[in-house]
Amino acid sequence: MDSREVFNDVLVHLFNEIMRLEEDVIITDEYRDITNNEMHVIDAVGPEGGNMSCIASKLRITMGSLTTSMNGLVAKGYAQRQRSEEDRRVVNIKLTPKGLRAYEKHREYHMQMIDAMMRTMDEEEIPVLAKALNGLKDFFYQYKRDM
Repeated sequence: MDSREVFNDVLVHLFNEIMRLEEDVIITDEYRDITNNEMHVIDAVGPEGGNMSCIASKLRITMGSLTTSMNGLVAKGYAQRQRSEEDRRVVNIKLTPKGLRAYEKHREYHMQMIDAMMRTMDEEEIPVLAKALNGLKDFFYQYKRDM
């Protein structure tokens, strides 16, 4: 298999496996009413909250897509909307206590997975992988802008 095929195989399988693992571990009985995508919206809102524009930008999705997800999260009691007092066009989002618990569960899962992965590596491999992953992240961010 040439390098391009290896890269494609690894990226596709990593993405699919991470999404499957997240769904199996995070979307438990307590969070059965939300999707993995909604959990990522909760993660983007975070404990500090934010306005719709900033959250959509973090997720790299349209305001329309975020509005659809947010409607569901508000209806299910994970988030609440509040109009800005200074500019009524701005909608601020804040997680409810239920949303904060979901956020913490998601973060805890990611940290546990990263800790487990790092335990399989030699000390000198960790900064090499961190640098490679940062480079990959930067590449994909730039690639999207250059399209």
